Amino acid sequence: MYSIEVEHLTKKFGAFTAVNNISFKVEEGEIFGFLGANGAGKTTAIKMMCGLLQPTSGKATIAGYDLATEAKMIKKHIGYMSQRFSLYGDLTLYENMQLFGTVYGIPHNELKGRILKGLEALKMSDKANTLVDSIPLGWKQKLAFATAMLHRPNIVFLDEPTSGVDPLVRREFWNMIYEAASQGITIFVTTHYMDEAEYCKRVSIMSDGEIKLIGTPDELKSQMNANSIAEVFSKLITR
Repeated sequence: MYSIEVEHLTKKFGAFTAVNNISFKVEEGEIFGFLGANGAGKTTAIKMMCGLLQPTSGKATIAGYDLATEAKMIKKHIGYMSQRFSLYGDLTLYENMQLFGTVYGIPHNELKGRILKGLEALKMSDKANTLVDSIPLGWKQKLAFATAMLHRPNIVFLDEPTSGVDPLVRREFWNMIYEAASQGITIFVTTHYMDEAEYCKRVSIMSDGEIKLIGTPDELKSQMNANSIAEVFSKLITR
């Protein structure tokens, strides 16, 4: 069963086409990598799928809901983590999770337990009352992911979630992604780290607003006669 179905999705800003006629499907529980250089159209595509931007044309079904007519329902069933840290630095870890949990509509009698469980899983229970601004970037990113998962969404969109963090934290973050996928949650992740693409079940590569390649990492390497996704990407953009 598919959790994401996109057909001929297009977004234009005046004469500029940011996303041009893209189509793909993502299965439930799949880790799907969305690769491309800066300006390729990845973030615009994600914002459309999250109901944050209205498509110029095309259609999509996200978590079983129609993008054109049920955008509000889509927002209730997805989590979203932007490429820029999205929590509030002047609130504590607990207060941030409490705020977003309330926005997501988590019942008050459940929210505290979910927050404490989430902080425990992050090994940050002792930091619950610490201001977010005072913790390292890697911790902030893991906290943002846990917050996006707080309402138990069907799909989580992650826009370059490991940008700027060290390799050890990146590995820990991907362990969190694997754990979420093992629970049947679909992970849609953009990244500019080519090695991270190898961790995905399938990968698409976007350039100039279009999807140029899509398949498993091994399929793409075979198709492009390459030894790594980084080499696939390099060959593709220099065609």
